[in-house]
Formats: sequence, C-alpha cells, structure tokens
Amino acid sequence: MTLAWRHLPRTLRLETSSLRIRKKCPSLSAGAFWTSVTKLGLHTKPRMPPCDFTPERYQSLAYDRVLDIHKQHLSPVLTSYFSEPLLLHQGHMEWLFDYEGNRYLDFFSGIVTVSVGHCHPKVNAVAQKQLGRLWHTSAFFVHPPIHEYAEKLSALLPEPLKVIFFLNSGSEANDLAMLMARAHSNNTDIISFRGAYHGCSPYTLGLSNIVSFKTKLPSGIGCQSTMCPDVFRGPWGGSHCRDSPVQTIRKCSCAPDCCQAKDQYIEQFKDTLNTSVAKSIAGFFAEPIQGVNGFVQYPKGFLKEAFELVRERGGVCIADEVQTGFGRLGSHFWGFQTHGVLPDIVTMAKGIANGFPMAAVVTTPDIAQSLAKHLLHFSTFGGNPLACAIGSAVLKVIKEENLQKNSQEVGTYMLLKFAKLRDEFEIVGDVRGKGLMVGIEMVKDKMSRQPLPREEVNQIHQDCKHMGLIIGRGGIFSQTFRIAPPMCITKPEVDFATEVLRSALIQHMERRAKQN
Repeated sequence: MTLAWRHLPRTLRLETSSLRIRKKCPSLSAGAFWTSVTKLGLHTKPRMPPCDFTPERYQSLAYDRVLDIHKQHLSPVLTSYFSEPLLLHQGHMEWLFDYEGNRYLDFFSGIVTVSVGHCHPKVNAVAQKQLGRLWHTSAFFVHPPIHEYAEKLSALLPEPLKVIFFLNSGSEANDLAMLMARAHSNNTDIISFRGAYHGCSPYTLGLSNIVSFKTKLPSGIGCQSTMCPDVFRGPWGGSHCRDSPVQTIRKCSCAPDCCQAKDQYIEQFKDTLNTSVAKSIAGFFAEPIQGVNGFVQYPKGFLKEAFELVRERGGVCIADEVQTGFGRLGSHFWGFQTHGVLPDIVTMAKGIANGFPMAAVVTTPDIAQSLAKHLLHFSTFGGNPLACAIGSAVLKVIKEENLQKNSQEVGTYMLLKFAKLRDEFEIVGDVRGKGLMVGIEMVKDKMSRQPLPREEVNQIHQDCKHMGLIIGRGGIFSQTFRIAPPMCITKPEVDFATEVLRSALIQHMERRAKQN
C-alpha cells in the first residue's frame, strides 16, 4: 500500500551511538532506506527511513522541571519504560519527536491505540471542524455525529450485534459488559484467562489476572480465572497450533488440521467450569489475542469450543476487542472473526478514535433490554459529538487508505522478518502474532523457555530506544516485546526496525560474552 500524499521531498538523519549530533543526509531511494548492521558496524545506528515532517520547536517546561512536577503531583506508580523517561513533544503518522527534536519510529502506538497514525491530517481536519461547531451536549439531547457514527459502526458488525453503548475507555467498556452479562443471565460468575488484562476499574480488576493488577483490597467479586491456552509457554503446544504465518519452535505429531494442544486446554477449561464456578454462570471474557500478556495466541478452534461450553452453562460470551479491533489483525476487521465465533457482547476502545478518549460496547437487542430493566445506564461524556466525529473519520481513513489490507501485508512481512531473528538468536524464544500485533518473547535459552531476566530485557529495550525505535513490553515477567505500529506502517520501516532489533541483540550478546 502506498499513500500518495506522503511522498514528498525528504531528508534523512543519521545518528551514531557515540555522537548525539544529528547529520542530514541526502534522500535515499525506496530500496536503500536502511543499511544493515554489518555494513554500518556494531556501534553505528541503523539508518532511519526518511520523514517528510518537521516538528515544531519545543518551547515548554525544561526536562528536569517536568520530572520534578511528575514526582510531586502525579501518581507515584512507576510506569515509565526507561530510566530516563522519554519526554515526547509531537507526533506525525508513525513518527514521534522528543523535546530535543530526536525522531523515533513508533512501533507501539501508545499501547496499541494510535490506529491510523499520529495526528493524521484527515482526522485532524474533522476534529478541528467539530471543535468549532459543538463539543458536548450529554445524552439528554441528540446530535448528528453520534447517529452517523452508530450507523457506520453497526454496519461493520454481524447480526444481531447492533445495539451500541458509547463510553470513554476500555476499562469502562468491560465494566459495563460485566454488568450486562450478569443482568441478562441473572448469574454472577464470570471467567477470564490467566494473563488477561481487561481493565483497572474495581469491577474489571477481577478479570485482570496479572500480579501487577491484583490487590489485597476487595474487588472483582465473582470472577474466576482459567488456564491461558498459551502454546509456547503453557504445558501443551506444537507446530500447527496458531492462526499465524509463524508457529512455535515446539514440535508435535498433530496433522495441520488437528491440534491435540487445543483438546488439552479445553479439558482445563472444563475443569474450571466443573470446580470453580456455579452450575450456571454469567459469562466468559476473552481477548482474541491477549494484549498485556505479550500478544499470546490460542490454539485454533479453542474459542469456538469454549464459547459453546459457556453457553451450555447459561453464560454470555464477551470479545474484548480493545486492542485487536478495527482491522489491526489484517485478515479480518474484528479479532473474534479470526476464531470463527460470534460473541454476545463486543467491547472496543483504543484504536476506535486513534487515541481520542472513546469506547463502545456492542451487543444484541435482548441483552440491551436486560440491562435497561435493571438500571438507567448513563454516561456524561460517552458518545459526545467530538468523539463520534473523530470515530467516523477514523473509519473513513481505514477504508480509503486500505489500512486493513496494509496490516495484513506489512504485518505478515514483519512476522517473517522477525522469525529470522528467532532463528538467529538463542535468546529469542518465540515470535507470534497476526497482522500488526506481534510478540517477541525473550528467553534464557530455547530449550528451557525460561524468561530472560528483566534487567537484560530492559537493556535491549533501552538500546532500541537509543537507535530510534519505540517498542512495548508485556508478559507476566515483562519478558516479551510488544510490536503494534500504526496501521500506516511501511515495509522499509519494518526493515529498519528489524535491523535495530538485530543490532540491540548483538550488543546484548557482546555484553554477555564480556561478563563470562
């Protein structure tokens, strides 16, 4: 895919690890956007692809002042990835710029949130127009943007998923979905996977099964966890399990259309139903691909059988599309479609509005009526005119610029490139994913599959940042790099990211060798 309006005269900057001085270089042809580490030398950064955008000069708070204010007035919870927090100033499409003017390729999209590109000009134009017309009214009044967007969004979902509740965040959406499931089923127990993250509200903390989100305080009553069917780290897995161009390094005797690992994980799910919840349950939450846990994929056919078992117990099935939705997986617009299932409730946020605070819960008329019988549901800001105008603009850009197709083509290209890194380095244990949602799991060695120590992963992560690549982290032990760039990403940019990762891994192996 090409975006004609982006092909303008460009300049290219090259940085070396020994110098912080930027050097402008002539524009390069499409085939020469990057230079391999072997050509540049281990201590020279891979050459960054060109960008046709010049950021504004930073004129705000000094860096040290920012850190002081953060320490005094913002949450004490440590969330910054790096020992020296990255102070970002501006963004353009797949690029980010810090306060010093340094440019970074964003391969994490603000936690899988920037779907069509930072400050996409078409989305910006719609937002600015709506800002000058009407920001807010509340649900007591009607306005065109919410109805226009509801019609467009519902057209992208199969029957009977046609009733939409607009909210402001993924946590809020999953919180409401829990209430819907209980109101419709008249049951309490809800099941979610270990390693799942479905939010940080008092309700959804019960569904989020990662130690960082567990608390001694009472929360999430009636939530039960079940084994995550992780075919790389779990007890069962093989070479045909995943819906992905790249399979695990684990071997099995299964035929391509038969997965014994799936059958074993289904037995574990049945065990949860038979021992940990009531005979009738409220529902089951599942991300089509686990997000915070490091983009974990389940064996093919698992969700279909799990959904059937849940419905036999009177429960409803909820697909958490907060990270997987809106074409990111490439082959389908929604992650649940890749599993061949039809959920009863779908939650969405993040990429829905390219980073603007917006979320939605989509369900059936029957479930919506069940909720209405129990309470007057209301959201002051949910579905406000500005959010809905931006949401419509995002859908338009995804369609006009073929971004779902780009996710499929560039994502597959990226997966195969990263798989070569797995073959090259003993500490790269697994490469997995679909479309532009890729996990790279770091291990001590492939035989043990034990997670690489956090401090070592931190150093590789830091090295990538120094070379101009922003990637995310995930996994129970923070051992997995999460790769989820904006859907406008190009193959030359994937080539650059691959070379950065390769360079960072080589530097890490050099450090290891010196210590031994």
